[in-house]
Amino acid sequence: MQLTRRHFIATGLTVLCPSAVLGHAGLPHTSRDTMTARDVPVRSDVAVDTIHIFPEYFSLYHVRSPGQAREYHIAVGEQGRNMSGTTVIQRKAEWPSWTPTQNMIRREPNVYAKYAGGMEGGPDNPLGARALYLYRNGRDTMYRIHGTPQPWTIGMAASSGCIRLTNDDVIELYPNVATGTRVTTYV
Repeated sequence: MQLTRRHFIATGLTVLCPSAVLGHAGLPHTSRDTMTARDVPVRSDVAVDTIHIFPEYFSLYHVRSPGQAREYHIAVGEQGRNMSGTTVIQRKAEWPSWTPTQNMIRREPNVYAKYAGGMEGGPDNPLGARALYLYRNGRDTMYRIHGTPQPWTIGMAASSGCIRLTNDDVIELYPNVATGTRVTTYV
């Protein structure tokens, strides 16, 4: 059975009665007021030091201790561009450089061709302040968890598939995540 957000989020009732109905998943966040990163209870059997991404709800959870996670609000890929399954963070970078993929250039040459040679890191770089590089079976998936110079896109399906956080949120997450961290995306 695939873990759903409803089964991932826990309420106080789960401590008293494991068979109790788990927390309400809720609708995607649409207000800036509800998008502040926060600590939330999760199922106590979810492994610590893992990341769980629910694109449908524009939410990323970093499990920091048994039954507790930090919830971040994200922008995700446009329909059909999100990756699913399990990956591993194998590389981290501060103010990373960026080069669009060949698929991005092919799909939207008017937007991406001018960056085919890459773009240095900095405040205008699409990867923002920090990037966590996702690998599967030792190979770079070309998907990233990263910051963005476009914070207004949080809560939207706006990217080519990467997971975007505000620069403040990715700066907070970055030192708390080690290379080797398992990331599961539920599409």
